[in-house]
Amino acid sequence: MLLELPKSGIIFLNIVGWPVIQLSLAWLFTQMPANWFNPDPPLSWEDDGNLYDRLFAIRRWKDLLPDGSRWFTGGFAKRMLSSKDPGYLARFIQETRRGELCHWLAMVCAPVFVLWNPWWADLIMFAYAIVGNLPCILVQRYNRHRLSRLLVIRISHRRSQSPITSSG
Repeated sequence: MLLELPKSGIIFLNIVGWPVIQLSLAWLFTQMPANWFNPDPPLSWEDDGNLYDRLFAIRRWKDLLPDGSRWFTGGFAKRMLSSKDPGYLARFIQETRRGELCHWLAMVCAPVFVLWNPWWADLIMFAYAIVGNLPCILVQRYNRHRLSRLLVIRISHRRSQSPITSSG
């Protein structure tokens, strides 16, 4: 503990600190252009996202998580798929990357709480950072794989339906 504060001040900062961090980051990330969030290539060990369902049964609980992006102007709702258009799917994939990075950054903010908490409360704050953000990160990665597969299917479907032109 680097700052000596009364217990009421510590409790206040702990209760208010996380919502301020999470909401500030969410707002900040919604202000950034979507093209900043092009996803990294998929990792082979993720097994097209199936790893997340096998290890964590994500399909059972992913819909229970809140979609905070809708709370801000410019946020992209990710609760449900509203189109199968390739442009929309590509944007949705970018938004999963935006959400993932926002939650990673929130977890990185956990050491801020070391400034005023005793060591045992630091453990609680770090545990909260993981429990409050890691499920969201896992869901974003799982959904990105699913959406990427759907995007490939939709693009190939569009190509197969486009008229063939010949020049000659």
